[in-house]
Amino acid sequence: MSFRLPNKLVTTIVGSYPYFPEALKAFQLRKRRVRGSEYEELVKTAIRKTVEDYLSAGVDIVSDGEQRREDMAVFFAEELKGFEISEPVRIFDNVYYRKPVIVDDIEWTHEIVVEDWRYASSISRGRPVKVTLTGPYTMYSWSFDKHYGNMRNAILDLARALAREVEALVNAGAKYVQVDEPALSTRVEKEDVKLAGEALEIMVGKLSNVKRIMHVCYGKIERLFPEVLDYPIDQLDLETKNSEYRLLKLLREYSFDKELALGVVDVHSSRIETIEEIVDGIRKGLEIIPPDRLYVKPDCGLKRLKRETALAKLRNMVKAAEKAREELA
Repeated sequence: MSFRLPNKLVTTIVGSYPYFPEALKAFQLRKRRVRGSEYEELVKTAIRKTVEDYLSAGVDIVSDGEQRREDMAVFFAEELKGFEISEPVRIFDNVYYRKPVIVDDIEWTHEIVVEDWRYASSISRGRPVKVTLTGPYTMYSWSFDKHYGNMRNAILDLARALAREVEALVNAGAKYVQVDEPALSTRVEKEDVKLAGEALEIMVGKLSNVKRIMHVCYGKIERLFPEVLDYPIDQLDLETKNSEYRLLKLLREYSFDKELALGVVDVHSSRIETIEEIVDGIRKGLEIIPPDRLYVKPDCGLKRLKRETALAKLRNMVKAAEKAREELA
């Protein structure tokens, strides 16, 4: 089925979506190392339900909802050579986390999310499917390093491994590739910002005819500037609603000339933003970025919200974008 993207204020998502019961069952099978036909069918059903929700909301660029991934770092660590997964580690109160542990040289050995992208694309009714990958800097930051003892060497090896996955995705037909680097805004030194840029150059620097996107959120995002302006990306995907759009002033100061994916609904709140409220956020973005380079999306992934809340937010977001196209752009 053919579908044509709007020429301005395209709506999209960041990546994750609330987990369907089938995904939760799949996680349990995966933990028991059971990955047969039942596991694959559960994942496929969860992806189909996710895409159906996106379509019902009217989102222009969709994803697989990351329904195979219980954790964004652990998932890729389980699939890359060189990692083991720790026993549960306490991170605060009674919250425990199975942390990736680097025990050998990191290498890519097989396709990881290509089939999920293919399946989502086959049921998206012509809408583009964005693929999301956890970035090298975040993978390293959220892991124990028992092998390299050198952040730079490990991150660049991670970038080389993930570049193989990007290559497989592009060969399969993916046109929207997003690298998620939430750790980049949490403890950023300038050396880290530059290193993350080198890693991105390895992963996506040589791609053509592909939309290269980096997502970052919640932290000292301003510390990424001005270096982020030279990253080999076409679009910067930012959380802005939760932080009351304070980053837009910074973008104006730096004469930002890339595409901006603007967060207009807060994924940390269960309150459903009104259409007018979202239009007002889009209006703020249009003061800095022209409508053909401004994308409209949630602040971050939606997986921590209830499905009904996430879907309601998306529906209002799409309606707001439609209204803004008519009135503002």
